[in-house]
Amino acid sequence: MTSAKHKLGIIFFPAYDWAIDATHPEREERLLYTQDQLKEEGVFDLPGIKEFKPEIVDRQTIELTHFCFPDVAAVTTESHLIAAGGAVKAARLVMDGEVERAFALVRPPGHHAMKVVHGNRGFCNINNEAIMIEFIREHYGQRKIAIVDTDCHHGDGTQDIYWHDPHTLFISLHQDGRTLYPGSGFVRECGGPNASGKTVNIPLPPQTGDEGFIKVIDEVVLPILEDFQPDLIVNSAGQDNHYTDPITNMCFSARGYARLNEKLGPHLAVLEGGYSIQGALPYVNLGIVLAMAGIDYSHVREPDYDPERLRQSRKITDYIDNLCREVMAQYRRPPRSSLADGEFDHRQKSIYYDTDGIAEDQVEKVMVCRQCAGLRLIETRALSSQPSLGIEIPLGACSRCREAGLKILRESKNAMRYRQIKLINRVDREYLSFSEAEMSPRSKYFF
Repeated sequence: MTSAKHKLGIIFFPAYDWAIDATHPEREERLLYTQDQLKEEGVFDLPGIKEFKPEIVDRQTIELTHFCFPDVAAVTTESHLIAAGGAVKAARLVMDGEVERAFALVRPPGHHAMKVVHGNRGFCNINNEAIMIEFIREHYGQRKIAIVDTDCHHGDGTQDIYWHDPHTLFISLHQDGRTLYPGSGFVRECGGPNASGKTVNIPLPPQTGDEGFIKVIDEVVLPILEDFQPDLIVNSAGQDNHYTDPITNMCFSARGYARLNEKLGPHLAVLEGGYSIQGALPYVNLGIVLAMAGIDYSHVREPDYDPERLRQSRKITDYIDNLCREVMAQYRRPPRSSLADGEFDHRQKSIYYDTDGIAEDQVEKVMVCRQCAGLRLIETRALSSQPSLGIEIPLGACSRCREAGLKILRESKNAMRYRQIKLINRVDREYLSFSEAEMSPRSKYFF
């Protein structure tokens, strides 16, 4: 019997009680066909591959990552807590040495969930990968981590969370945002002033096939990973680049996904999108599982697979050649901020929660800092004319950023400007939330 070269843990959670609606592509059948396929192929009988049950994350674990308004309970269901818990379980298995690699086959997905959460956007409420990564850092210490997002949609939520973090490399391969939700992920988006070059976007043209994806892995992703030297590689394993996916326009195959995974060699993978429930997901997931375990996947093939029909055009190949050169040129020479150390960089954002119909306006400030990821402040308005405020003192923050954050907390509480104030203080492990009734009028506010 074939044995796994890499001991692999699989965490499976189809979320039986959560769906956007009964006919929506984001529903439990996404994983039930995969479960049947893995059992039919005898995957769980192979030495070195073992299935594990997910955990349920608590509020405090989510608050390492997100500012949830009004609170965690209002923007999550039990299914979200278990999906994030599946990712956390995968991390625990790898970090404790029980397995070499782990794949969290869970839903609901999460990579469109940003730092601030008011509801569901892009089928996502909370960011499973980010929660997993910050759990690792909280319990196992600071790590350099690379996230490679292979979902067809740009991972704008993960990008937003790690925009200012020099210890996290975020690479996203996705269909060009000019042609697909969420309309972002362009080459020029490369990170904030404290982490310029640590965000890498590779917007691929519609109809990109196996050849194009593997070229990008070989010529862009692997060289950047070699340069960054991460302690851990995480794959946001979206599968909606498949040629049968009903909401995208790509030509990737199950065997192509397996080959990509073999080259990438992630320690951790977390399922994201993929909505061809019968035509793609069982075969793609099987290929990824075998590749992660180091088992031959050459027999994996969709019933309707036709390599000639899926061959990408010369025009697309030429476009991707130029794109690879452009991305690598920017990575080697990322833009530098003109702001002085200690000044604040500003971003204004308008965010729409397309599933819940919520419009949010944000003003984000981050302190330019040569010593840490920088104090982060986010003023947010949604569902109320009165703003709320999030203050993040990052893991490993310098004394200046820590003291400035605590000062702004005191002043903002006294200002009576905010509906809510939330603090993420990774240095002192404080996670505080103040409602309007808990604040008193006194001094002027920061924003």
